[in-house]
Amino acid sequence: MDSPRLSRRLLLSVVSVLALVSLSTGLAPGTSASAASPAAKPSAKSTARPDAARPAAVAATFSDEFDGPAGSAVNGGKWQIETGDNVNNHERQYYTAGNSNAALDGQGHLVITARRENPGNYQCWYGRCEYTSARLNTSGKFTTTYGRVEARMKIPRGQGMWPAFWMLGNDIGQVGWPNSGEIDIMENVGFEPSTVHGTLHGPGYSGSGGIGAGYSLPGGQAFADAYHTFAIDWSPNAISWSVDGTVYQRRTPADLGGRQWVFNKPFFVILNLAVGGYWPGDPNGSTSFPQQLLVDYVRVSTDGGQPSGGAITGVGGKCVDVAGANSANGTPVQLYDCNGSGAQQWTVGSDGTIRALGKCLDVASGGTADGTAVQLWECNGSAAQRWSVPAARDIVNPQANKCLDATGGSSANGTRLQIWTCTGATNQKWTVTR
Repeated sequence: MDSPRLSRRLLLSVVSVLALVSLSTGLAPGTSASAASPAAKPSAKSTARPDAARPAAVAATFSDEFDGPAGSAVNGGKWQIETGDNVNNHERQYYTAGNSNAALDGQGHLVITARRENPGNYQCWYGRCEYTSARLNTSGKFTTTYGRVEARMKIPRGQGMWPAFWMLGNDIGQVGWPNSGEIDIMENVGFEPSTVHGTLHGPGYSGSGGIGAGYSLPGGQAFADAYHTFAIDWSPNAISWSVDGTVYQRRTPADLGGRQWVFNKPFFVILNLAVGGYWPGDPNGSTSFPQQLLVDYVRVSTDGGQPSGGAITGVGGKCVDVAGANSANGTPVQLYDCNGSGAQQWTVGSDGTIRALGKCLDVASGGTADGTAVQLWECNGSAAQRWSVPAARDIVNPQANKCLDATGGSSANGTRLQIWTCTGATNQKWTVTR
């Protein structure tokens, strides 16, 4: 679905805080795609490990559980509140300061409220503003490079409503948008109550040309009916989107058609509730106010990539095993009953390698085709020995952009491991003991 959305340029009253940040963005929709029913349980905090295509991420953790007295403002040590209107997207709201439209409810939630009102005689691009709402970000407070970024939220409903949970490159003040990059973790427009979108924007693929996809709840369920967890698992040269733990898209530089991947650097987090605009359209007589975006938590967890050792378990609870505990080059890597032997003790290193018995997990002959066998081989720094281990539990060889896979979906002892196009199937899900 295309949209005539332009870059979002917001007038800010906190200029002294954001002197280096000109927030010019273009939240764009992706292509809708139905997905399986998500789990109802919110996902727990988890970690993602980068591969060696870039330096390991600096360990960092951000969490806001929004605990505090009802009516109090958000924690100013973690968030700053933006103010102003937005002409470029033709949004209708004025973002207010303080706790007027963003406040804690005393029950562990942040409530961002959109109202049909104008108590301050605010002026917008179209004249006297008709609505107020709130937008907050972590610029100057917190940034992260890689990791799991997630929020559990209950979104509003109604024509013209546009909630978003997203990120901008921290260098936006130097390079501008879209060169800074933008990662839209979750967007919803009111006329699609069952669908959310995840999108990338960068140089040559911004606005309506963003790269993304949609996730739809089954059976006409609406996202506004319950809380859902929206997340990305982000590693060098790869980002995966999930809803309630179900991964619905994965993007790498291969998806950009030769255009620049600008997502291996620090980004900050943004939450907002817009009213109207090119993409959602304006509210109409069916839209009731006030509308609220309820945020249970925002969590960001990254891993410094420090080596750790332990078992890697997969389908059937079997362990990744070096056949015969043989450390010779070319020894098959297989599934086998877990027995605690050295042949099943794997170290995930900050250099992107996965090692056992002093050798590396290796894609045979550096192959990239489905079905290429995985083996043990002397560590040589090649791309065939680089792996990304995101929190979504895939183990990915970035060179092939393929997942570690138990052949035929079998859990029998001796099942050979290979690489295969990532499908999210059980035989591609692994638990790494850290």
